[in-house]
Amino acid sequence: MANNINISYDLYAPGQKYDRVIERIKSLGSWAKVHKSYWYLSTNLNAAQVCDAVWAVMDPNDSLYVIDGTNNSAAWRNIDSNVETFIKNHWLLKAA
Repeated sequence: MANNINISYDLYAPGQKYDRVIERIKSLGSWAKVHKSYWYLSTNLNAAQVCDAVWAVMDPNDSLYVIDGTNNSAAWRNIDSNVETFIKNHWLLKAA
C-alpha cells in the first residue's frame, strides 16, 4: 500500500540545489507540487526513508520536514530545536 507523504523544505545555501531536491522527490513515487517547497508524494517508502533520500542531496544548513499521513509519523533534518521539542511533545496528544 502506498503511503501519503508530505515534504516541506527550505534551502539556505548560496547556489541552492532546487533542481537536485526536486528530481530526488520526483524519483521516489507519484508526486504533486503543492507549493514552491511543499510536495505530496505517494510512495511505498515511509517518512524516515523519504527524509534520508531527500536529505542526501541537500546542504547541511538546509532544513527538511517529512510527514507520513498514512502511518502518523514524521522525520526531519535541521529544524529549530524548539520546534523539534514541540513536535515531539505534541505529536500524539489528543484535543480535549
